[in-house]
Amino acid sequence: MYGLTEVKLLGRGGPRVSSMAGITAAQAAYLGELFRLGGEHRYVDPGSWAQTLHVSPAAVSRMSRRLEKAGLIERRPYRGIRLTPRGREEGVRAVRAHRMAEAYLVSVLGYGWHEAHDTADRLGEIADEVLVARLEAHAGYPRRCPHGEPIPRADGSIDEPNDTPLTSVAVGSSGRISRVRVRDAGRLQYLEAKGVLPGAPFRVEGKAPFEGPIRVSLPCGDCVLGGELARNIWVEVDPPSA
Repeated sequence: MYGLTEVKLLGRGGPRVSSMAGITAAQAAYLGELFRLGGEHRYVDPGSWAQTLHVSPAAVSRMSRRLEKAGLIERRPYRGIRLTPRGREEGVRAVRAHRMAEAYLVSVLGYGWHEAHDTADRLGEIADEVLVARLEAHAGYPRRCPHGEPIPRADGSIDEPNDTPLTSVAVGSSGRISRVRVRDAGRLQYLEAKGVLPGAPFRVEGKAPFEGPIRVSLPCGDCVLGGELARNIWVEVDPPSA
């Protein structure tokens, strides 16, 4: 999510120090991604961490040792890695800067939601808390980023949505799209064209077995989503009718 841009910067003159916390931009990237993966509450598999950052397992192993030594994560054999309280603070700070930058780029500067990620990476790299607060004010104090992810407040609190992957929703159920956890620009453009956007109402019309395609009805019409794509679309389901 945040990692690819910052991690590559290590090859351009050494680690840059984040203006927010005195840690390197790469460390902030790793901690932000670990928070996004749920590392605040549970142990995360290092392989999943590496995959979402688009780095090698060896790179994760090296960074893990540094972060553990700094007291930012804890590692447990056969269980994985999770954030310490201080690591959570730094991870939340990175997530807040990134998502607020995305919200500002889309709502104020007119970026497409498929364009904002990489620029938000670069902006978040230099953003201190004052800059993030000003982005927040200019963007109208958004509580979610353009993809529906909750934006942490300045005090570190965050409103976690009560949502679930679309793949777990039964046929006939309806609700609203909560988050689109997709990063690929082409897929985001496709989803936007089909009306698969945060806040859009939906109804599951059909599901193929064995994690096959899912057909949903949306205001723009019916849309068929492959299993892999549907797993990354999170929804809030309406309660059953009485």
